[in-house]
Amino acid sequence: MERLGIGMGWRPDIDLLVERMPGLDWVEVVAENICPTHLPESLRLLRERGLAIVPHGVGLGLGGAGRPDPDRLAALADRTVALGSPLVSEHVAFVRAGSPVLEAGHLLPVPRTREALAVVAENVRIAQDALPVPLALENTSALFAWPEDELTEAQFLAELVERTGVRLLVDVANLHANHVNFGADPVRALDDLPLHAVAYAHIAGGIERDGFWHDTHAHPLTEPVLDVLAALRARTDPPGVLLERDGNYPMAQELSRELDAIRAVLGSGPAEPGATAVPDGARPTTGTPDDTPADAHRPRLARAQGEVLAALTAGAPAPERFDAERLAAASRALAAKRHEVASRIAPEVTEGARQDFIYWARTNPLRGGARADTAAFARHLLARGGLPTARRRALRRRLRQLAPRPAFPGILGRKVTP
Repeated sequence: MERLGIGMGWRPDIDLLVERMPGLDWVEVVAENICPTHLPESLRLLRERGLAIVPHGVGLGLGGAGRPDPDRLAALADRTVALGSPLVSEHVAFVRAGSPVLEAGHLLPVPRTREALAVVAENVRIAQDALPVPLALENTSALFAWPEDELTEAQFLAELVERTGVRLLVDVANLHANHVNFGADPVRALDDLPLHAVAYAHIAGGIERDGFWHDTHAHPLTEPVLDVLAALRARTDPPGVLLERDGNYPMAQELSRELDAIRAVLGSGPAEPGATAVPDGARPTTGTPDDTPADAHRPRLARAQGEVLAALTAGAPAPERFDAERLAAASRALAAKRHEVASRIAPEVTEGARQDFIYWARTNPLRGGARADTAAFARHLLARGGLPTARRRALRRRLRQLAPRPAFPGILGRKVTP
C-alpha cells in the first residue's frame, strides 16, 4: 500500500487554512465538488508542493440495486486523472432508488445479505474496471438497520474484499457511531476486517442526540473515537489517516490540536509485537456463498431499497419488519441535512424556518440537486402565503438567482458543499 501519512479533508471554505496547515502529507477532496478542467488554485498549489490528492466520491451508489452509472464513473475517473491521484475512494452505500427515482441526499446502509453482497460485488468490479487507479471503499454510519441482515458489517466488507480485491477505507468515527446506535463492538469489527486491505482511515467528530450518534463532521473529535483509532493502530499501521471536517469550521489552532492528537495515537504503535487482524482462516464462518448471478437479485433489492427510501423521503409507511421509530429518526436526520445545505446556499430562504423545512422535506423528496431543493422550498413558502412583503420579495429575488444552471448532479451528502 502506498504511504499517505497524515491528511485533512480539503473544502472550499477552508482552502487557505488547509494550504497553511503545517505537517500535512496529503488531502482528500469530495469528487463531485470539483471540475477536472478548472481545478481550484489551492489544489494546484498543493499538488505542486508534492501533496497527494485523493478524490472521495459520494454519488456512485455502489450499494444500490442498479449498475453504476457510466457517466458518474467517467466523471470520477476524469477527476482522478486531473488530480494525479494514487487511488480513489467511495462508500458501501446506496443513495438513490425507486421508480421514479428518489435521491436520498445521504449515504444509506445496504442490507447485509448474500443477495445484496452479490450485487454490490458486481457493482464494485464494474467500477474497478472503469477507474484508472485502485478503489477503496468506506464503511458507513447508520441510523437504521435492515431486519434481514445475515452478516455483520465487518463480515460483509471482508467478503467483498475477498471477491473483488477492493481496498478498504476504515472510518473509525463510523464504527463508533454504529456502536452507539446499535451496540456493535468496534474492536470486534476491527478484528473481523481484512486489515491487510486498508488503504487509509477516516476520523471525524459527531454528536449524540436523542440516543443516536450523528456523524456530523462538524464537531470536535471525542476520546471514544480516538480510542477506536488506537484500537486500529494496535492491529495495523494504516497507510494514511485523514481528519474530516465539513462544517462549523473552528480556528486553525483547534484543527492543529486534533491533528496532533491523531499523531499521538499513531505514534503509540501496536499494543504488542505482531498484533494484527484475525487471520483469514480464523474468521467466523458466515454461511454458504450465493452463486446466483447478481442480475437475478437486482429486482428484489430495488423494490426493498425503493420502499425504504420512500419511507425516508416521501412520507410512505415503514416497510414491514422495520423499526418505524428508527426510520422516522433517519428521516428527520436526512431532512435536517437538506436544511443545512439549503441554508448555506440561501440563508434568507431558510431563516427562521428550520422546523418548517424539516416537516416539508420529509414528504417532498429531493429532486434535481441542492439548488433545486432550495428553490422548491422557497416556492413552497410563497405558495403557503402569509409572508411579509419584504420576505416575499427576497424569496422571489433568490428564486431568480437559483434558476437551473449546468452542473454535475452530485448528491446532498454530509460531504457535499453547494
